Amino acid sequence: MLRIAVVGSGIAGLIAGLALAGRAETTVFCKAGLGESNSRYAQGGIAAVLDPELRTPGDTVAWHVADTLAAGAGLNDPAAVELLCREAASVIRVLAGHGVDFDADEAWPPGSGHWALGLEAAHSFARILHVGGDASGAGIVAALAAAVHRCVEAGTLQLREHTELLELLVRDGAVRGVRTWTGSGAEIEQEFDAVLLASGGGGQLFEHTTNPAGATADGLAAAWRAGAVVQDLEFFQFHPTLVDHERPFMVSEAVRGEGAVLLDEHGERFMLDVDPAAELAPRDVVARGIAAKIASGGKVFLDARGIAAERGAGFLARRFPGISAQLADRGFDWARQSVPVIPGAHYWMGGIATDLAGRSSLRGLFAIGEAACTGAHGANRLASNSLLEAAVFAARAARAALGAEQHGPWPVFEATPLGLENGLLDPEPGEIPRLMMSRAGLIRDAGSLAVAAKQLALFRPDAPLVTAAQLLVAAAQAREGSIGAHWRSDFPHRDLPQPSATPRRSWINSERLAS
Repeated sequence: MLRIAVVGSGIAGLIAGLALAGRAETTVFCKAGLGESNSRYAQGGIAAVLDPELRTPGDTVAWHVADTLAAGAGLNDPAAVELLCREAASVIRVLAGHGVDFDADEAWPPGSGHWALGLEAAHSFARILHVGGDASGAGIVAALAAAVHRCVEAGTLQLREHTELLELLVRDGAVRGVRTWTGSGAEIEQEFDAVLLASGGGGQLFEHTTNPAGATADGLAAAWRAGAVVQDLEFFQFHPTLVDHERPFMVSEAVRGEGAVLLDEHGERFMLDVDPAAELAPRDVVARGIAAKIASGGKVFLDARGIAAERGAGFLARRFPGISAQLADRGFDWARQSVPVIPGAHYWMGGIATDLAGRSSLRGLFAIGEAACTGAHGANRLASNSLLEAAVFAARAARAALGAEQHGPWPVFEATPLGLENGLLDPEPGEIPRLMMSRAGLIRDAGSLAVAAKQLALFRPDAPLVTAAQLLVAAAQAREGSIGAHWRSDFPHRDLPQPSATPRRSWINSERLAS
């Protein structure tokens, strides 16, 4: 029986583990406890065009594809987008089969099987399913984690919690296992026939982020060091509405979908002057609009008082119970007052380059979820496509790891060789996030990126954040144009892809190429 490692336990790792349970000797590695991940903190939900009798009238898979391509600024892989949107309805059925209790549509009788569908920015129709109102990620992860625990009890899966990935073991040009560090301080090497990296993103690269503490790009850095091709790392999405508080947290885009607006310090809406879609413009547009207002010395507030006035004072607490509780805990009554917000690093569109089966450029290494770059998101992810993409491609990667696709020809990605320089200094706590926020955040230019690159080159390459930061900065320096989530103030013109060229860029360690 094949031996397969799944590194990570967000929705991608959990789906992959369940798909492999009993079909291979599978071990799921968790950096923290089972389910602790970016997925767990997702509020907005999961996008899907359901079966015809369940979807919003007029909505189609083609509309979902078009919205995803538009948000991605045309840099998406069309095949990946088509696959993502086409398989969404079946993914929802699988999740429901694992016990995910999606919110019901109150317009239908209880038990009718109709789910409530919400609208979010840049979607043409209401197609977002939620769990517990604004606790979608937590609800999905809890159901999947319970299913994994049942497999562990049945002996069809092994689980290693509080175990951190240190290195991928490479032999004869293929990934053959992992070296990990346990909470007890032991380093362990284990051999596997395949490794599925579901290690999440790298929001901790930036001073302000919606991501939990464990989002330090471990998998990306390990894959890079092993010689894997990485791709589109200049595209890091910032969520527009992170509550500006000593204990920050994200306020879902679904709040603006329900009618909340953004106000400046004078109580005036300003997004109408930025984009015709105003608060429902793509995330990169809204985030930059807020950042520009703050950079000019102003402040920005999220105002949901109009929703409370129209729908009743209790509506916000019913529709967004988690957000309401979090705000109340910080002293805000958002039915009566507006809430100060800032943008926060949220989701990395780039990652380890993969094909549509999750296969990387290294035989034996698969990548899924935020650690991967399938091309589905392009330059800017459409809201609520992240959980969907993780589920769709995790299932495909699990099947590929079990089947003939592991033994046939592996993908080859066009890549530009890149070497990284490093010094001997250890960064001070918080130094890299502050540097990246100020020099390589929402708005960049050649000078600020050069400063970031020079500073990062002084640090030891041991920490994943150092490697991840260097790769992001190098990618941002190479793309001399502005598109999607990558905005160069010195190249404000839109960096449109050319029909005769591949607009997506990749890098691989030049030393690895030479070895």
